[in-house]
Amino acid sequence: MKRLPALLFFVAMGVTTALAAGPNATVTARNPIDLERKNETIELSADQLRQLLHEKDIRRIHVVDQKSGADLLTQAIDENGDGVYDKYIFQTDIGPSETKIFVLSVGERKIPRPEEFKAYGRFVQERFDDFAWENDRIADRMYGAGLQTWQQEPLTSSAVDVWTKRTSRLVINDWYMVDDYHHDHGEGADLYASGRSRGCGGNGIWAADKFYPSENFRRSKTLANGPIRVMFELQYDPWKVAGVTVSETKRITLDAGQNLSRFESIYKIDVGTRDAEDAIGIRMNPGAEEVSNPKTGILRTWEILRGEDGKGNFGNIGCGIVLSPEQVLKFTQADGNYMVISKLPENNRLTYYAGFAWDKSGQVANAQDWDRYLAEFANRIKAPLVVSVNAR
Repeated sequence: MKRLPALLFFVAMGVTTALAAGPNATVTARNPIDLERKNETIELSADQLRQLLHEKDIRRIHVVDQKSGADLLTQAIDENGDGVYDKYIFQTDIGPSETKIFVLSVGERKIPRPEEFKAYGRFVQERFDDFAWENDRIADRMYGAGLQTWQQEPLTSSAVDVWTKRTSRLVINDWYMVDDYHHDHGEGADLYASGRSRGCGGNGIWAADKFYPSENFRRSKTLANGPIRVMFELQYDPWKVAGVTVSETKRITLDAGQNLSRFESIYKIDVGTRDAEDAIGIRMNPGAEEVSNPKTGILRTWEILRGEDGKGNFGNIGCGIVLSPEQVLKFTQADGNYMVISKLPENNRLTYYAGFAWDKSGQVANAQDWDRYLAEFANRIKAPLVVSVNAR
């Protein structure tokens, strides 16, 4: 009987050794620019990992930072909703021109705890069909069909609405549950009025110097929901643009640690509309400072956050749009918005980034900080990490 613990010890050691002896791989990530990058997402092909590690369920893959030894938080993503994982992601901080190495191995699946989730979103049917999403820095929502027919205060708008928060905690469910999110009880609130404007990064079609927005979204589909990335699609019913029919599917992605979401508008446009362009906007509010730069593809504002009634003072907020400079045609103003007009690619799929920062969150202190953040964000898009995966 006294020998049993020792026997169990050696059995356990054998299992550990067997796991360690299985196929491994390494990921090498190199930062090609002289810029510190926080919460950088590294994205790997699921098919490549299956081949290298001989494991069908990529959720069992562990990622260890070779230098620190930390077993990192990871997420498997099914990008098209077909039940098969396409991507595998994790995040790291990486210094200017630094190279980091990560070791991949197969083990018991780690299920993240609720407190580890840093990104989340959902369709909020009980609030007139909102779709709300957030990470550890920001929160947003867009309006669904139910709001258009709400008898008390109907609203037709495809704006991006902003929920300013000053906590890294995920708050969407709690704020909706209490239903008092227009008042700041210490974590932030819905203090930004979007209305029928573009809010903070909404878009639509631009044709013959006129703006043609869609109505509220009609259907939604969640594709990824934390702990690192939230990704979903919103579908819009067809609408008329200068007599031509247009429809849109909008795919939105937000990763932990970022202030800007990635927007991809996938349009279906009738024949003969190659003159159509895309317009992305930020609501024009009294006293707002607007800056646009065609060389960087950035449009931003900085203004006092006045609240839903436009009469308060809740600090300052900056909204920002970032897209490839090659896409920019011009900056203009229309329908109460500052706008950047962009080219529509031949495949009618347009990608841009939009988001915000609130000085009461502690993330930025002033407009100069916001400018710096947007410039660095644009540089990160232009120069992604150089990533390679190899068998070990």
